[in-house]
Amino acid sequence: MRGTRLGTGAALAAGTLALTGLVLAPTAAAVTPTSATIDADCGSFGGGAATLTATQDGTAATITVDSSAITAPIGLGEDSIASTLTLVKAGGGTTVFTATENPAMDAGDPVQVGPLPGTVASGDSLEAYGGSLTMTVFGITITCTATAPQSPGPFVF
Repeated sequence: MRGTRLGTGAALAAGTLALTGLVLAPTAAAVTPTSATIDADCGSFGGGAATLTATQDGTAATITVDSSAITAPIGLGEDSIASTLTLVKAGGGTTVFTATENPAMDAGDPVQVGPLPGTVASGDSLEAYGGSLTMTVFGITITCTATAPQSPGPFVF
């Protein structure tokens, strides 16, 4: 009987320690806000409102850019737009998100690029205003810039 009590007590203690470890384990970092809007100027290619959506997993982050105001001038195949999004760091410098990721789009469809991967550090505060989005399609480079700070504010990782 004494061996059973010891075994049960040891199992209970191990379970309690494991549960305590889960409760006290640090949570995964999360970016806030998860989405922001900007007004983008893409020169002769147009412009308008765009939504940036951010995700984070540790130091890996992705940003997707969607705009119903900026449309595909012609039909585009999946992963045919080489995109580079440069965001400005609050403390100086920039962070770059780049990839050739986009869904297939018909002429006139809203433009979407991403997810564009990049590397962030804990506490990074990144803003589209002062940065740019360049998209290269069939050898033509389109550069878009935010005309004002993003709303509701910078991404904080």
